[in-house]
Amino acid sequence: MNNTRNAVCICLIALSLLGKTFSSESSQNFNLKEIAEKNYVHIGKHLTVEDEGNDDIANMGFIIGDNCIAVIDTGGSINIGKKFKKSIRNITNKPICYVINTHVHYDHILGNKAFANENADFVGHENLAEAINQNKDFFLTQFKKNLSEDPNGSDLISPNILIEKLTKLDLGNRVLTLIPFPNSHSQNDIVVIDEKTKTLWAGDLIFIERIPSLTGSLKGWVETIEKIKKLDVKVIVPGHGKVSSSLKEALKQQTDYFELLLNKIREAIAEGKFIDEAMESIDKENQLEWLLHEYQHARNVSRTYTELEWE
Repeated sequence: MNNTRNAVCICLIALSLLGKTFSSESSQNFNLKEIAEKNYVHIGKHLTVEDEGNDDIANMGFIIGDNCIAVIDTGGSINIGKKFKKSIRNITNKPICYVINTHVHYDHILGNKAFANENADFVGHENLAEAINQNKDFFLTQFKKNLSEDPNGSDLISPNILIEKLTKLDLGNRVLTLIPFPNSHSQNDIVVIDEKTKTLWAGDLIFIERIPSLTGSLKGWVETIEKIKKLDVKVIVPGHGKVSSSLKEALKQQTDYFELLLNKIREAIAEGKFIDEAMESIDKENQLEWLLHEYQHARNVSRTYTELEWE
């Protein structure tokens, strides 16, 4: 009986240790997945800005070249940035030469501070530095829990390389193409393409599963999507949602949604409906089955109505 009891205890201890090891490894790796050769992605959670854990809602990743690494977006807090950097160091010790921010929103840039001592160049759209400066007070008050213990301007790292036109960066036998776009999801969107694997890091110009959030121009975004459709890419990393191997499929739900917004809101304006009526009536049933539709959709209607009202 004692031998049996001892054996059970040993098994339980072993299982417990196995569970702890698995948990530790998962935490260390920050759920990173290699989605193309030397391209690693961390998929963010589908939470709102108000939810606990709002610092880990965006996709982020990195690309390894022969000489160095490019990081693409850094998460919504300094703490997430630190976890991300630690997970990178579990995979490679190559120097980080570039930290690329796809646009200004907090969930993509507040982790920059964690990379400030890496001697890396910070890269973004030509409008990004000014956008960070304009949003400084907002970030320091609204997201102070996501920054240092005593948040201040030094927590916000702006780009020192501004992308005004198609630009190529070489990581060593791995060339990245950066393309800036005019007012779309935001006023400072860029995409990154790893030419070796034809992997598109689209930032928030592409949403999959989670409803898009419009802060720029819907008409501009539609025009940008038409340009993105012409890109020669095989793997698509959206700003939010799962990775796709088909650009057409990656864009379908979003394209259908934009068409719905444009058509229905133009109809509402032509019928003389006020903005509140449009927000209450258009696509309340969530035809395209977006996640977080109830949280974001009315804002998208309001923004689009304001844009289309005087066209």
